Amino acid sequence: MKKVWEILKQSTRTAKFGLVVVVIWVLVAIFAPLLAPYGINDIDVVQRLAPPCWMENGSMEHLLGTDQLGRDVLTRLIYGSRISLIVGIVAGIVGLIIGVILGLLAGYFGGIIDSIISRIIDVMLAFPFIFLALLLVAALGSSLANVILVLGITGWVPYARTIRAQVLSVKEKEFIKSARSLGCSDSRIIFKQILPSVIDSAIILGTMDIGTIILSEASLTYLGLGIPPHIATWGNMIANGNDYIFSAGWLTMIPGIALLLGCISINFVGDWLRDIRDPRLRGVD
Repeated sequence: MKKVWEILKQSTRTAKFGLVVVVIWVLVAIFAPLLAPYGINDIDVVQRLAPPCWMENGSMEHLLGTDQLGRDVLTRLIYGSRISLIVGIVAGIVGLIIGVILGLLAGYFGGIIDSIISRIIDVMLAFPFIFLALLLVAALGSSLANVILVLGITGWVPYARTIRAQVLSVKEKEFIKSARSLGCSDSRIIFKQILPSVIDSAIILGTMDIGTIILSEASLTYLGLGIPPHIATWGNMIANGNDYIFSAGWLTMIPGIALLLGCISINFVGDWLRDIRDPRLRGVD
């Protein structure tokens, strides 16, 4: 615990800011039912398009105002944080697992296995990420599970490339040669010797990739091919407020700021973890 505290004290201001925001985000998502002032789908037509409390005609009854159906924006923002975290973390884990396994196989065995995986990577890189995601979601249908699956299976390429490059270096080291000479099986060498040596890079890359996944989910949802409209997500909130951007700009501004702040904070945390792993990469605060 003392070592963790020392690391935190030596972290940059941006890292501390990112950690604070991410911790608050996680706590809000976990305790959403306790923190939300209203039900997620409570409709009050009388309070329709009520402005936030700091604007003219705003009130403390609805701190961040209401949407076109009279639903409390703060409540939907709180519940939307859950969806963003679930999509970002679960889809990131799916992509990490696929990418790490393929990267290990390509780097360790080489030959035709490496060629096949490398060609698949080239094909994936030939198309924009969001274009592939749009095609797959359109084919599978809009749902939370499908969005997570699509973002996971289209996001494994960076992990595979990174792990493959590291495995090519690690497998030539003496302790791997010693393991082979002792008769260790390929699976034991891969998962017991090589994987622990390269997994740190995948985890750091995965942390930084969560923000990208969350933005991708919001983009798909905004385009109408992501999570269904009846589910409160930040992407849905932005899309639903698009028709009122001039008359009720807070409907898009508030979830947009939350999305921006959350993704930037995640990137700050990812940069901090990378700096801890390799202090030579640490920038000047």
